[in-house]
Amino acid sequence: MDSNQFVQEINRQLAMYANIVDEEIDEVARKVAEESVQKLKQTSPVGKTGKYAKGWKVKKQNGAYIIHNATSYQLTHLLEHGHTLRNGGRSKAMPHIKPVEEQAIKDFEKGLIKAVENR
Repeated sequence: MDSNQFVQEINRQLAMYANIVDEEIDEVARKVAEESVQKLKQTSPVGKTGKYAKGWKVKKQNGAYIIHNATSYQLTHLLEHGHTLRNGGRSKAMPHIKPVEEQAIKDFEKGLIKAVENR
């Protein structure tokens, strides 16, 4: 085997490794996003109709998994941080997104390390 063939083989092996790791990272991201949606559905304020809590969805856009509330997106910030009321008072903040986000980051990091180290 000459040096040119050796370099081509190394490049081929590295490309295969990169593809496998990319697929595993995408799978970890999908799994973490779906688990986060389930946690948000359980921990979100229910309200009168339960529409807000049931509205959490995950979609893939440009290679990224995006978690959003499809039914009441306008309420996410107001419920998470509180807001001013009509009578001049302030509503109580109901942090339900931040804890799930923090756990998702930890889970993704663990999955990412596992995907890279297992190859």
